[in-house]
Amino acid sequence: MGVMKRFEQRLEGLVNGTFAKVFKSEVQPVEIAGALQRECDNNATIWNRERTVVPNDFIVELSAPDYERLSPYSGQLGDELSGLVRDYAKQQRYTFMGPIKVHLEKADDLDTGLYRVRSRTLASSSSQDQPGPQSFQSPPGPQAAPPARPGHGRPQAPGGYGYPPTSAPPMPAAPPPGARHGGPGPDRRPPVTPGPPPSAQVRRWIEINGTRHQISRPTLVMGRSTEADVRIDDPGVSRRHCEIRTGTPSTIQDLGSTNGIVVDGQHTTRATLRDGSRIVVGSTTIVYRQAEG
Repeated sequence: MGVMKRFEQRLEGLVNGTFAKVFKSEVQPVEIAGALQRECDNNATIWNRERTVVPNDFIVELSAPDYERLSPYSGQLGDELSGLVRDYAKQQRYTFMGPIKVHLEKADDLDTGLYRVRSRTLASSSSQDQPGPQSFQSPPGPQAAPPARPGHGRPQAPGGYGYPPTSAPPMPAAPPPGARHGGPGPDRRPPVTPGPPPSAQVRRWIEINGTRHQISRPTLVMGRSTEADVRIDDPGVSRRHCEIRTGTPSTIQDLGSTNGIVVDGQHTTRATLRDGSRIVVGSTTIVYRQAEG
């Protein structure tokens, strides 16, 4: 069962009575959960061959109406979101430098239904004192950093939201003398790590107003120009508005458009795409799809 599905099932156990009414607001917990996963992917830092560090401290900025509805349940919701990040990190083989925390904050410049996610990596005292990587203890999340608003910019010191970890994780301990090739002892050769299985062919496409457009090239440009790969007849769309770049994972990049892009409810200039991601350009909604086989 997928990480997101397990999160939805755990959430169903909490949703009842007044708590259920909270989630009729524009921002849905599943949308926030997807944004946290993307925040982890976009801010993953490779320290060595065996360790990829992701943020462990997250702030989810909500509009005033959504914050008023969700803040009374921020503790329960934060625990569930933290559990989701921990499960996702385990699946992706990510590690943390400290406990995972998810906070909710009000942002007066956001309209109902929109949100932003900021993250940072905070090293706990135990992670600096103890050797070896720290396992999944608590949750975080990454994707393209949203624009900062006046008075709420990112800290200018290392270790703040959007910055790399304040200290490097400890390096793996050296192997014992008897473990090197040809030396005494039972472990004369390093263990053979099996490589990843060959990946299946991935089909990608987008759906606009019920029409499917196959993505068969590394990049797909969308815009109002007749020269765009997919033309969108919408006065709110620029001539070359945005571009989808296929890969693992696939991403979308704003091409300097006038009105920008919104991905899964969040204004951004670049974001990771997953199956079902909703992209809004002008007044047009685009659904990104992908499937193996």
